[in-house]
Amino acid sequence: MHKLFIGVLIVLTALTSNAQTSTNNNKATVKWYTLEEAQALNAKAPRKIFIDVYTDWCGWCKVLDNNTFSDPEVAKCLNTYFYPVKFNGEGKEPVVFNGHTFNFNAQHKCHDLAIAILQGKMSYPSMAFINEKLELLTLLQSYLPPEELLPILVFFAQNYFEKMKWQEFIEQWPEIKKQKN
Repeated sequence: MHKLFIGVLIVLTALTSNAQTSTNNNKATVKWYTLEEAQALNAKAPRKIFIDVYTDWCGWCKVLDNNTFSDPEVAKCLNTYFYPVKFNGEGKEPVVFNGHTFNFNAQHKCHDLAIAILQGKMSYPSMAFINEKLELLTLLQSYLPPEELLPILVFFAQNYFEKMKWQEFIEQWPEIKKQKN
């Protein structure tokens, strides 16, 4: 009886670890760049830049990483249409963006580039959409689940924002999403 119990336990352990592996395998990976890498790539092959502005202490930033950025559709869209950048809003290293050098701001305890991108509204997580000319298109300041972020990504990635208002786009989203798949 003892051997049977151990045998069942081994089988259950193997099944559980296989289930965990397949769950982990369903998570997608975003290819993150530094801001400098994204600018260099953009100079050679223009694409919009998506900047995830986070901090190490931000709980919702971690949820965004684990839930939203690991979603296969979100990761595919970011990797295909953008140069995705992770930027620590409290990072200490100087960063050159669009010909300007930005440094850590000891007085405000955050990076001057974060202050510039977030327009002084220091909230994390924040996501900035930058066009091919390195100009800010829009800024989102909140956690968004994958089903809410994906239409926004598509709206900017495929330049719908140049053709229609957000409300019109979101009304057409179910049909646009079908065509996309």
